[in-house]
Amino acid sequence: MAYILQNGRGILGDRELNVDVRIEGGRIAALGDHLPVGPTDEVLDCTGKVVTPGLVDLHVHLRDPGETEKETISTGTMAAAHGGFTTVGAMPNVVPVPDDADGIAAIRGRNCREGHVRVYQYASITRNRTAGQLVDFEAVAQAGAFAVSNDGSGVQDAATMYAAMRGAAQAGLPLAAHVEDDGLKNGGILNAGLRAKELGVPGVYHVVETAQLARDLALAQATGVHYHVCHVSTATSVDLIRRAKAAGVNVTAEVTPHHLLLTDSMIPDGPEAVNYKMNPPLRTERDRQALIAGLLDGTIDCIATDHAPHTAAEKARGLVDAPNGIVGSETAFSTLYTHFVRGKDARFTLAQLVHWMSSAPAAAFNLPVGQLLPGAPADLAVFDTEHEAVINADDFYSKGHNSPFVGWHVYGATVATIVAGKVVYIKEGVQS
Repeated sequence: MAYILQNGRGILGDRELNVDVRIEGGRIAALGDHLPVGPTDEVLDCTGKVVTPGLVDLHVHLRDPGETEKETISTGTMAAAHGGFTTVGAMPNVVPVPDDADGIAAIRGRNCREGHVRVYQYASITRNRTAGQLVDFEAVAQAGAFAVSNDGSGVQDAATMYAAMRGAAQAGLPLAAHVEDDGLKNGGILNAGLRAKELGVPGVYHVVETAQLARDLALAQATGVHYHVCHVSTATSVDLIRRAKAAGVNVTAEVTPHHLLLTDSMIPDGPEAVNYKMNPPLRTERDRQALIAGLLDGTIDCIATDHAPHTAAEKARGLVDAPNGIVGSETAFSTLYTHFVRGKDARFTLAQLVHWMSSAPAAAFNLPVGQLLPGAPADLAVFDTEHEAVINADDFYSKGHNSPFVGWHVYGATVATIVAGKVVYIKEGVQS
């Protein structure tokens, strides 16, 4: 028996083609026009829908173990599936931190048993994520970590980062960096500028990000490590990465949907402001335009959500005391598609957007996913790009509802998500 997606508009690399997809044994068995259907085959009619490779997100926070009131492996990966993601990279800022072989093995086992999509697991760079002692890079690699990161915290000591890069390079692990110089932050809450002053909170200057990024790019050039920059937010950072790539540094970079779509000037008054608080903060329109340009010219390699769920009680603490972060898995594709492919600010093709959210992140970390090709894993997403929907937090599968996009009118809602040939999400009312 096969599962056949029929009459969809398939995104195959830079092409859009009317295509049927035949799935057998967890893999894509065939692509073609009007593929034959056997008497026992199941069919999903994708007429008027877009069929893409399953989306790949290199940057999510599942909060499990340790903070399961915010998210669990099950809810976080179901949220990913609801957004069309079939593969996610889980950051290590959980409790206990997966900083040794046993910790990686344990959390990978749970990811496999409890996850609804493919979960690749980061190990931390340092023991307990914030200490100065490095992890055993060879050991965590052998236990199955696909990369290392201290996301949520920058590595403050240059000697520690230099040694970490050497160790990660020797173990063949990408090092994904949260670039933030704590000594320059000075209690900053929002981007340093007019809106921070209006709201009466300390500002975060660009140099908090760019000073550490410049240091790291020099160290990456010296060590040859695959250095990946998380959630790039400033125009200067884009320029630094562009120059580093031109100089031959092995650097890749990601940008979030919220930094592409929002600026600090959009932060509202009142309690909703907390849903615009994240780290790094929303920047200026000049920065936003530089991030868009960086995607278009290849300086920034891919889009990643930085999905960061928090409880309503935590976000109710107010702008100064509420934690940083917003949920993003369930809104990323639709908001970006609506604004940049379909909307007045349309500058991306659908094929480009799909590339930055599937094959590009997979290629950056050499993951065997993100392709809509015969023989590839049957990881696919189906989107409705013709009918408008309204983002409603009550529809989220994530435990977190902390999003500035609630209430937005969008196109590109997920119709179905398939992982290894199994339908893990299908929109209510859709027949298969």
